[in-house]
Amino acid sequence: MKKVFKWVYHNTLFGKLLIYSFHTSKNKLWPDEWVIRYNYRKRRKKSLNLKDPQTLNEKINWLKLNDRRSLHTQCADKYAVRSYVKKKIGEDYLVPLYFQTQNPEDLKPENLPDIPCIIKANHDSSGGVFVHNKNKLNYPELQGNLKIRLGKNYYSSSREWQYKNITPRIIVEKLLITKTGNIPLDFKVHCFNGKAHMIQVDIGRGTNKHYRNWYYTDWTRCPFKWTSVSGLKETNPAEFDVSPPKDLEKMCLLSNHLAEPFDYVRVDWYDADDKLYFGEITFHHDSGNRPIEPEEWDYKLGEMVKLNSNVN
Repeated sequence: MKKVFKWVYHNTLFGKLLIYSFHTSKNKLWPDEWVIRYNYRKRRKKSLNLKDPQTLNEKINWLKLNDRRSLHTQCADKYAVRSYVKKKIGEDYLVPLYFQTQNPEDLKPENLPDIPCIIKANHDSSGGVFVHNKNKLNYPELQGNLKIRLGKNYYSSSREWQYKNITPRIIVEKLLITKTGNIPLDFKVHCFNGKAHMIQVDIGRGTNKHYRNWYYTDWTRCPFKWTSVSGLKETNPAEFDVSPPKDLEKMCLLSNHLAEPFDYVRVDWYDADDKLYFGEITFHHDSGNRPIEPEEWDYKLGEMVKLNSNVN
């Protein structure tokens, strides 16, 4: 029966319309908890414990429902978070901002810098458009794609509340490039109750050799991996190590300041030729649906996160 259903879905218009109707009704009509439970079961093949969450992933999902403050909206907004960072640690760590707008048609050569930049939306996690030469851009295509992105709200499918009330806009920032001409590594600092605990380093993102290394704050390897969901390509740790940022201790300290109001949060950084730049703040890493292996570490890490410390 399952094979027949899959065939109908993949090979008939009726199947596609049926699935589309299901997801549309789910996203528009289902309560938040139903969608969160559905997404977890779909990806993890098991029920989600929200009554007495024990694992790190369960606690991340619990926080989706129970810790919802205006500060979350500000910090999830890649434009509005700049004022939060400036207030907490100073503006020296902000990537230079060249332009911002709510209208994609404002993306014209005269509004873009003459140096490399990145164009991205402030309200999603879909990356951005790298611009090395603004005169080679297909502006109608760029404007059309961004118009579509500005019309989407990530909250509807994920029920990560912080995205619900963000005013969509486009931001244009300096494209960080190292002296060797490469995009710098980003270091993702996972903080528990306001303290940096572990650091995620993605190597080769967007390539066929995408690795994800995990380190403690002293740069020793973590004995686990937070890997892909079932059916997707795994992001396993590499056999080789990467060098820590020159200001590792400073990066962790700054992360502590930014993470102070939250039970769990991920603070991202770029290290461009030994200068730290703030990347973004993420409240629910991979939406709390990515397995930690060995599974015992999902429980061990969960024990370290104390809920209710900052929940209103």
